[in-house]
Amino acid sequence: MEIASAAGIEARGAVFTKREVVEFILDLVGYTTDRDLTHLRLLEPAFGNGDFLLVAAERLLASYRTHPGSKTSQGGATALRNSIRAVELHRGTFDATREKLKALLTANNVGDETSEELLAAWLQCGDFLLADIDHTFHVVVGNPPYVRQELIADALINEYRRRYQTIFDRADIYVPFIERSLSLLEPKGTLGFICADRWMKNRYGGPLRRFVADRYRLKYHVDMTDTPAFHSDVIAYPAISIICHEKSGPTRVAYRPEIEAASLNTLARELKGKKLSARVTEYPTITSGDAPWILEGNGRGKIVRALEARLPTLEEAGCMVGIGVATGADQVFIQPLDEFNLEHDRTLPLVMTRDIETGTIKWRGYGVLNPFGEDGKLVSLRDYPKLAAYLETHGAAIKARHVSKKNPNSWYRTIDRIYPELTHRPKLLIPDIKGTAHIVYDSGRFYPHHNLYYITSETWDLHALRAILRSGVAWLFVSTYATKMRGGYLRFQAQYLRRIRVPHWKDVPAKVREELVQAGKSNDANRCNDAVAHLYGLGESERYALMGGES
Repeated sequence: MEIASAAGIEARGAVFTKREVVEFILDLVGYTTDRDLTHLRLLEPAFGNGDFLLVAAERLLASYRTHPGSKTSQGGATALRNSIRAVELHRGTFDATREKLKALLTANNVGDETSEELLAAWLQCGDFLLADIDHTFHVVVGNPPYVRQELIADALINEYRRRYQTIFDRADIYVPFIERSLSLLEPKGTLGFICADRWMKNRYGGPLRRFVADRYRLKYHVDMTDTPAFHSDVIAYPAISIICHEKSGPTRVAYRPEIEAASLNTLARELKGKKLSARVTEYPTITSGDAPWILEGNGRGKIVRALEARLPTLEEAGCMVGIGVATGADQVFIQPLDEFNLEHDRTLPLVMTRDIETGTIKWRGYGVLNPFGEDGKLVSLRDYPKLAAYLETHGAAIKARHVSKKNPNSWYRTIDRIYPELTHRPKLLIPDIKGTAHIVYDSGRFYPHHNLYYITSETWDLHALRAILRSGVAWLFVSTYATKMRGGYLRFQAQYLRRIRVPHWKDVPAKVREELVQAGKSNDANRCNDAVAHLYGLGESERYALMGGES
């Protein structure tokens, strides 16, 4: 529990939710005062400042007052002791929120003795992922913590991995929070979380998506992109997921609601209503094994599914997607090329994100030190005295890297192996994070830096491929599967680029080939979209959907 028991807000992954959003989620999960809530058990797994806990307690007390049958002979309000369970790891936060809850009970005429009994029964200080929870729940709500694995002690993350099947790759800690919360649901019970939407699409979310698909139903999904759902800004966009412990069924989806109480109250009724409103879309199937969830609007989602059904992926069509070199010590391995005093075959000209900001390569003269020989092995420093002297001069910085400590006999290697022949291959260069599909052609002059992805091909003409990657079709695939960052930026990562569908080059008609090549050589986005529309046979309504409308 060392990760968060005394840590600051950022280290604990604490982000606080606006009351209007809390009320909205409680409405969607059916925790409303028109019901007798005393017969339900509610769990909040990380209650923080009490954003959900206090509102839920208000509703429970209001329901208790208006449902006389709930006032049993077991001691009045003490009958509520099993109604709420809320867990919090950070001791200072736990104590502060406990005082808020005590004040709320007092304001609702709950006596001191009964208040203390309820507080002892309701609140639990500890790590939710390790805590003993003695029963299941009808409702689970909250905003699980967002903590990267790198901030968690090895022993603790290993224990989490032992307990939870959904922790995969670089999964953030909210992933096992969702798994355990779902596992604690009663049959027909409902979970309502607001958290980052990354797990719904990216690689590390695969096991959790399968966990949901196999056992639960995604009932409602609300895309919160560009909405001020929290009291502070967040880097990744959130979504509201309402997941029920019942067999799979259709999912109702709403997009980017106005964060205003009356509007959200109306939207909750629309999502739960018998008939669909203009703001609500229903999908028959969203969850399928570990496949990413396609949650885009109807027109764009239909185009993605149609292209996936009839065309191969980028790599199946003969294109290779890779990422540039990570060194672990750029200040040593990357310098202006003319300032390296090394043997001539120990450096390569390096292209970086800043070199392609204008849409063409404007090289600033940097190079990367290459410690690898043509055979793929590290060169012997005895054969390269200048290289040996340079590396020894910077030995402390190089040996401080994890890769050096892990491989002390290969202490001077870069994190990624360098393949010198890549320098001379024509390639397309794509920055990791961009607001638009920013694709640059390199005729075979540079080695890419680690913030650049690259695409090579033995079959496709790269100018023609550039037209596709600069078009709305590439943006469609990446935006469908990638999670948006703050400011509307997308991650053009390899895992998303590989999902783009293209025909085999041999199947492209000669006239369309020429149109694509000429469009790719230009910097005219409309020309690229026209050529790509001909390639895919897109009609006007489909083109309209690609530009952000619906068909």
